[in-house]
Amino acid sequence: MTDASPDFDALFADLCTQVGICLHPKAETKVKAALERGLDAAVRAVFEAEGIDEPSATGDLRRAVRDCIKSHVAPKRD
Repeated sequence: MTDASPDFDALFADLCTQVGICLHPKAETKVKAALERGLDAAVRAVFEAEGIDEPSATGDLRRAVRDCIKSHVAPKRD
């Protein structure tokens, strides 16, 4: 459990600039809700919001989305 909530503004900014998936506010809300069910659910929500068939997406794209989200929600260790 972490003391701080994820910085969602930074998460979605990085998802847009680093991965090229820029979500609208309604989609961002769905991704935030999906995060409560886990990282994989959030990744699926991103692909669904973009209209990308996740199983057909390249491994590199799936990994980039997952890594981007994970970097913002994973607990920071000192």
